Amino acid sequence: MSVLRNLESRIADLVEGTFGRVFRTQVRPVEIARKLVKEMEEHKTISVSRTYVPNEYVVWLSPEDHERFDGVEHEVIDELSAYLLEHARREKLALVSRPAIEFQTDDRLNLGEFGIQARLVRAADAGAPAGGRVEQADHGHTMVYSTAGRVQEELHESRVLRHGRPMLLAEGKRYAIGPSGAVIGRSRECDIVLADSNVSRRHAEIRPGGGEGWTITDLGSTNGVKVNGRPITGAHPLKSGDRLDVGTVDARFEVA
Repeated sequence: MSVLRNLESRIADLVEGTFGRVFRTQVRPVEIARKLVKEMEEHKTISVSRTYVPNEYVVWLSPEDHERFDGVEHEVIDELSAYLLEHARREKLALVSRPAIEFQTDDRLNLGEFGIQARLVRAADAGAPAGGRVEQADHGHTMVYSTAGRVQEELHESRVLRHGRPMLLAEGKRYAIGPSGAVIGRSRECDIVLADSNVSRRHAEIRPGGGEGWTITDLGSTNGVKVNGRPITGAHPLKSGDRLDVGTVDARFEVA
């Protein structure tokens, strides 16, 4: 398991292990972690020799969601900060300080909604890092996210259980595929992460098809996708036992 996956597990265990039922519809810490990474990636500042990313984040929560973090807020923030720091290190992104995260309440947000503001704070001139001066960026617009998609997946969970649990067997591992499907690729932001260098960052996706079936689609990958030895175009139907070639990775689709 990668460092980032370990950190995700720690974040989940910290709160969701205690309040698992409470967080069924409310904002989950792991969801905040992944959207923080998204905001980090989307607010880069290019210097002479480095790519800087925001080091200050404000997470806006509804009053009900914020209340759920009472007693564990500082621990969750520490884990979220460590998660961002590890992501920046792995992606060779520059930070002028350890990521600082603050939780705030916004009465305009509904239960299950949260907003994120990201800011890159200018380093003091005397201690500015090598590679050029870092300009300060405003917090700018708040990106608002919702758990509605996850809740909808949970509503469809019973359908998946009735008709079998889909999974992908690849690189000696079994990957469960969620009710809404999974993106396969080398990027750590994918649902199923493969290590082979011949796999594109976002290589393919498996999604529910017509009726109760499943399909796989090539996402414009370099080395393509084959089903039972034949290259595919568009959304190709899958059945349990199909052999997949994702680039040069041998995989198998199964419904258990």
